[in-house]
Formats: sequence, structure tokens, C-alpha cells
Amino acid sequence: MDLTVALSQPGTRGVRDTAAAYAALVRVPNLFTAPPDVIAGAALAVTAGAHLSTTAVTGVAVVSMLLYAGGTTLNDYFDAPVDATERPERPIPAGHVARPVAGILGVTFLVGAVLTAAIIAGTDAGIAAGAVALAVVVYDGILKGGPAGFLAMGIARGLNVLLGTTATTASLSSLPSWTLAIPVVVTAYIAGVTYVAAAEATGVDRRAVVVAGVGAATAGLGAVALLVTVGFDADSVALLVAIALAGGFLLVTGRALRRAYRDPSPETVGPVVGTCVLALVVFDAAVAGIAGLGWTLTAVAFLVPATLLSRFFDIS
Repeated sequence: MDLTVALSQPGTRGVRDTAAAYAALVRVPNLFTAPPDVIAGAALAVTAGAHLSTTAVTGVAVVSMLLYAGGTTLNDYFDAPVDATERPERPIPAGHVARPVAGILGVTFLVGAVLTAAIIAGTDAGIAAGAVALAVVVYDGILKGGPAGFLAMGIARGLNVLLGTTATTASLSSLPSWTLAIPVVVTAYIAGVTYVAAAEATGVDRRAVVVAGVGAATAGLGAVALLVTVGFDADSVALLVAIALAGGFLLVTGRALRRAYRDPSPETVGPVVGTCVLALVVFDAAVAGIAGLGWTLTAVAFLVPATLLSRFFDIS
């Protein structure tokens, strides 16, 4: 049978539509923003003197994607009644994915992530993945919508950076204090972005945009400070590229949040949130530069599939 004819058959369209629905459920573009957190965390640990396991880093990067998929899936599971009114195009209210199936799938992703982390990278990785999973569940099921919820989402992303350190020989207690600054600023940044995203369907309070702007500025300037003060032993080219990326992060997020402040309507805020989520990859790549140019290039490469897929699937 001709391929064009085959692809036009109802059965083929059904499979394609189902795949698209599940891709939307897990926010497939966003999945590629999670591994750069891990790469940044591993780079911090290596710079502090730890040794690296390539297998462990790869495994933990996959774990971070499973954790993200579990979080977005459970997010839609818990939000289904509200989404029926505010976001009827999402897979569950649109009838493309059954709500109980989404709940089971979300839990499976999280449990699978924790077990995979423990098997591939050891007990510390399993504990770290479990901490991320717990923060995700607490955010999705209990705290969403208020300041504590915004912080919980930020903590989940900050813990994702710490998850990357478990792919090395470092233990959390052995890491110098400057390595912990990056998870903290990531927490602040994502908490601010989550504050903005919380009301994107109805219009955002400009105070949320200001908070997100402060978080973005803190993260970007924190990355520059880290590179300048700790990265003096790194290759000069790597440092210049990393500092340029940190500057790009500040520029992109600043412009996006300025648009949201001027026009806090849902039509503007949704794309702004998407831009800020993707910008985290640039931030991670800048931080990873502390360990060398290869680290930066590996992290920033994830921006390609994330950006391409964002043309077909919603990020927020």
C-alpha cells in the first residue's frame, strides 16, 4: 500500500492522535529542559573535585525526564476539573486521555524514576530522585496555587540540580557551599516563574512578574559570579562562552518578563512562561561551563529538541 494512503487511514490517524495526546500530557518539549539541570549539577561536583561516571550521568539525566513527565502528568490529573473550564484543550478534559489512566501513568513515571536512579547511580541518587518526586507530588496535589506551592515547584527544580551531583563520587555533605548556591537560585527562579504561570489562563498580577524578574536576575547574576570567582582555573574560552550565555539568559528572560508586565493577558503570559522555562537550559549551560566547554555544549544542545518541539506542543 502507498505510504501516503496508509497514513491517511483512520487507524493510523488514531495512533498518531493518541501519541500526540500523551506527548502533550507530559509536555514533551519540557522534558528536554530537565537533563541540563543534571549536567549543571554534575559539573559543579566535578569542579569541586569529584569524579564522574558517564553511565551514571546519562542514567540520571533520563531519570530527570521521567520525574518531569510524572510531574506534568499528575499536574493534569489533579487539575482536570479546573482545566475543563480554563484549559479545555488539554488531553484529559478534551477526552483524549482518561483521568484514571493519567493518574496511574504519573505515579508509574515517578516510581520508575526513583528505582532507576537507585539502580544506575546508587542509593544517594535514589534518595535525591525520591526527594524530587515528593516535592512534585506535594506541589501537584496539595500546595498548588499559593506561595508555598510556588516554592515547592522551585524546590523540585533545585533538587533536580542536586540530583546531578549524585552521578559523581561526591556526597552532599562533601560539597563546598558555593556548589549549593546554584540549586538555591534555580529554586528562586522557578518559584517566580511558577507564580506567573499560576494565573496565566486568567491574567497575571504584575507583582508576580516582578517576583519572577527578581528571580531571573538573581539566577543570571549568580551564574556570572560563580564563573568569575570559582571558574578561574577553567579554560578562558569556556568561561567567556559561559558568561555570554548567562548574559543571554538575563536578556531573554528580561525581555520576556517585560512583555508580561506591560500586557499581563493570557495571550502574552503563556508564551512568556514558555520562554522562561526554555531559558533555564541556557542558564544550566552557563553554569556547566565552569567545568569546561564540552559541558556547556552538551547542556545547551538540549535546547534544540526543546525549541523544535515547542512549535507543536504547549510548554506551560
